[in-house]
Amino acid sequence: MDPLYLDNHLLVVVKPPGLLSQADRTGDDDLLSRGKHYLKERFDKPGDVFLGLVHRLDRPASGVMVLARTSKAAGRLSRAFRERRVEKRYLALVEGRLTGEGERVDHLLKENERVRIVDAGHPKAKRAVLRWKVLGVEDGLSLVEVGLLTGRPHQVRVQMAALDTPLLGDLRYGAARELDGRNLALHAYRLAFEHPVRREPMDFRAPPPATWEGRFAPQIERLMNDPSAPPASGKTGPI
Repeated sequence: MDPLYLDNHLLVVVKPPGLLSQADRTGDDDLLSRGKHYLKERFDKPGDVFLGLVHRLDRPASGVMVLARTSKAAGRLSRAFRERRVEKRYLALVEGRLTGEGERVDHLLKENERVRIVDAGHPKAKRAVLRWKVLGVEDGLSLVEVGLLTGRPHQVRVQMAALDTPLLGDLRYGAARELDGRNLALHAYRLAFEHPVRREPMDFRAPPPATWEGRFAPQIERLMNDPSAPPASGKTGPI
């Protein structure tokens, strides 16, 4: 594990595609367990290591995640996510030609591990708001920056599919082309929040994984180097 940032309260890492955020019934490897093992080895800690999961990414997606090293940090970060005080930005490769920018407001229903759009009056529907902006188009694909105003299961996947531009590799929601045979082209490239203890602004960015095969490299490089939101200066904070 190669952290983007580490201090007494936080561990910021990049989750690779195909890795669970947290252990489930499959027993497969997961990010939270990897993080605990990393801390135990690095600091030679006996016994169990505390590490709190305060948000998730779908298994086939990738991107920046923050984990909490103390219960105080976990509680404050969880509250910040609930109150929408954390900025999450995604990059998506979608099939088809999409232009401009826009916003979608839908009502989503999750049933049997699948999510669909339903009428607003459905008693179990959850309102979902997504904003998107196209950064480039080539080879039958569009590079889209996505911002979520709500956090619903499979929200980006379902709402982009509703625009007739499903995520590359997302065969469940209508994609015709694979990414790497297992995962989909959705990457949380930016995560910005207030440090839960020191109250300082934290801003982290990471480029998409190698499975994207260098697609849209110039546009992505500009995002990574955008001076309007400088990434954290070092990998390790005060320990």
